[in-house]
Amino acid sequence: MRGKRVILLGGTSGVGFATAEAAAREGASVVVVSSRKEKVDNAISRLPQGLEGHVVDLSSEEQVRAFFSQIGEFDHLVFSAGESLLVENLSTIDMETARRFFNLRYWGAFMAAKYGSENIRHGGSIILTSGVAGVRPQKGFTVAASICSAVEALTRALAVELSPLRVNAVSFGLMRTELWNGIPEEDRNVMYETAGKALPIGRVGEPEDAAEAFLYLMREKYSTGQTIVVDGGSTLV
Repeated sequence: MRGKRVILLGGTSGVGFATAEAAAREGASVVVVSSRKEKVDNAISRLPQGLEGHVVDLSSEEQVRAFFSQIGEFDHLVFSAGESLLVENLSTIDMETARRFFNLRYWGAFMAAKYGSENIRHGGSIILTSGVAGVRPQKGFTVAASICSAVEALTRALAVELSPLRVNAVSFGLMRTELWNGIPEEDRNVMYETAGKALPIGRVGEPEDAAEAFLYLMREKYSTGQTIVVDGGSTLV
C-alpha cells in the first residue's frame, strides 16, 4: 500500500476506521470523511500524523461533488458510511426514515462513484459496503435487506459502466461495531455472545476482520463486479 492514496467515506468509525488504520499501517496516505466534525477530529487523533480528515454530508450531492472537485487524484475509494441499522417491523416503519437510510447508504454510494471515479488513478478501485441481510434477511430487516441487495447490484453495474476501473463490494455478517450502539450495552453483549456461538467460527466479527477484505480488494488486480462475504459462516447456518 506504500505510495497509494485511499479515500474512506465513513472512515471515522467501525469497519471504515479499521480499514483506515490498516491502510495507514501499510504505508498508504489516508483521507477519512464523515458528516460530523467531532468524529473526524477523533479519528485523526488516533491515526498516524499527516493524514487528512474532511467533513462532508455524504447524502448531499452538492457537498459530495464539491469534495471530489478539490481532493485531487487518488488510488482507492471506500464507501462504508451509514447510520445505525434500521431494524423495525414493516407495519411500523416511518417512510421518511426509510428513505433517509436509502439516501445515505445507497444514493451516497452512487454519488461517490459518480463524482469520485474520474479522480481514480489507473489500477485503482472503488469498494462499496453491503451485508448478508440482502441474501438472508430476518424479520425487521426489510429496509436493510433492500439496501444491501441494491448496493450489490450497483456494484455489478458500476463495474461494467466504469471499466476498466475495478468496482467491488464487501458484504458483512454481524460485526462488533458502532452500528449496534442503539441497543443497550448489556443487551448488545448478549446479542454478540448468542450470535457468535451460533456461527461456525464461534464468534462475531471484529472491525479488523473487515479491514482485511478491503485491503485484499485494493491489492488484488483481477476481480471486478464481485461481492466478498465476510460473515463467519452466517449464511450457512
